[in-house]
Amino acid sequence: MSDNTKAIFTGDRCLSCTSCMANCPVMAAVKEYRGPKLVGPAHGRMHFSQEDIEESLNYCSNCKSCDRACPSGVAVSTLNMLQRAEYYKKHEHLRHEDMLAHGERMAKLIRMMPFGATFSNIGMSIGKTLGIFSALGLAGERNMPAYASTSFKDGFKRIKQAPASKKLVMFTGCFINDNEPQVGQAFVKVMNANGYEVLIDEGFNCCGSPLVVTGFLDEARQHADNNVARILDWKRKGIPVVTPCTSCSLMLKEEYHELFGEHEMHEAAQNVYDAFEFLEILQERGEFNENVKPLNQKLLYHVPCHLKSQAIGLPAQNILEEYKVAKVQTADAGCCGISGNYGFRKDKYEISMKIGAKLFERVKQQDFDKVISDCGTCRMQIHHGTNIKPVHPIEILAKAYA
Repeated sequence: MSDNTKAIFTGDRCLSCTSCMANCPVMAAVKEYRGPKLVGPAHGRMHFSQEDIEESLNYCSNCKSCDRACPSGVAVSTLNMLQRAEYYKKHEHLRHEDMLAHGERMAKLIRMMPFGATFSNIGMSIGKTLGIFSALGLAGERNMPAYASTSFKDGFKRIKQAPASKKLVMFTGCFINDNEPQVGQAFVKVMNANGYEVLIDEGFNCCGSPLVVTGFLDEARQHADNNVARILDWKRKGIPVVTPCTSCSLMLKEEYHELFGEHEMHEAAQNVYDAFEFLEILQERGEFNENVKPLNQKLLYHVPCHLKSQAIGLPAQNILEEYKVAKVQTADAGCCGISGNYGFRKDKYEISMKIGAKLFERVKQQDFDKVISDCGTCRMQIHHGTNIKPVHPIEILAKAYA
């Protein structure tokens, strides 16, 4: 059953004001981008054909700043993604687009080989040095995310958890599973400390965000249908699905039904929580484990765009400060610029760095002990732009539990 909150039904609400344009970080960085409202809402009203293409559609990073700014509730960025998918019905994907969209597939192939992660990391280093990435259309200035020697899911099997009546399913996300398993380990420690046994559902796919932004909408729909079915199965068992990745939580909670409009996607969304959102709910119920020690640290918090778009406030900051784990100051410097795989494209690298310049300058002031951010690619962008390596706030809370 379809639902009328699907993004295409929001386009007619557009008043042609300039709120989305005034708040678009890409427009501020590149004059060629004509702006969100002239891409999604405007062209969404017309029959999209090869002869009628808004070329600047390619500039949209899907950061969601336009959605948050729109006074009429238009799903501007999602309309842009739908138009991008229409474009690729008539145009072939470039090789680097296919690579960036299918990180989960690549990781599975690499981990099938003995020492695959090690050899892959060496190969990526050599590829960068020889300029192969640049030749493929990737940003040669960047390091690609290094694969962890052991994926989180493989390492999870060795984590000893006490059986508990309260259980949750962790949606790992690709980045945590393949590149930063320490974030997943910290998540498990925190949830165990709060009385929850953490389960893993091997049947989950990548949330589909990398597929959507590169125009592989049909594949994204397959991922959505699979993930929604599994989330609903867990919901029937009374077990919530929780993820420490803000891009994953946004996709599972909101973007599925904006893109595809199925009632089941709304129902599944009610059983999905971002990690600190879930902890804040426990706090409100009086179930949060307050046995934490102060770390006496000052943290600079870059709030990811995809967390802001969930309209759940800043639960990580609230919890870390409420229990005096650390002092937290928001960077308040806008989008970091990387927007998932956007900043990994050769033709978008300079744009992504220009967008992130204000944040880089703020971080370089170094009036803090650590930088925190809930988003993996935001952490990569900050590290790339400042040589200061951020951590996930769940890692900070995990250290606060004895």
